[in-house]
Amino acid sequence: MKNLKLKSARAAKDLSQQQLADLCGVSRQTINAIEKGDYNPSINLCIQICKALDKTLDELFWE
Repeated sequence: MKNLKLKSARAAKDLSQQQLADLCGVSRQTINAIEKGDYNPSINLCIQICKALDKTLDELFWE
């Protein structure tokens, strides 16, 4: 399932996939795969992404 909330939050911060990946210490491909729903990130990566985007886990990763 696509993570449109993540993509929207990233866009709202005016960050590219590469910029978010750099902030989180992962590859751009990882961010792309998470947004496309092809990759289920670890809880630690979820937390890093949330911190980078000033969002909660609930806001980005749970329905």
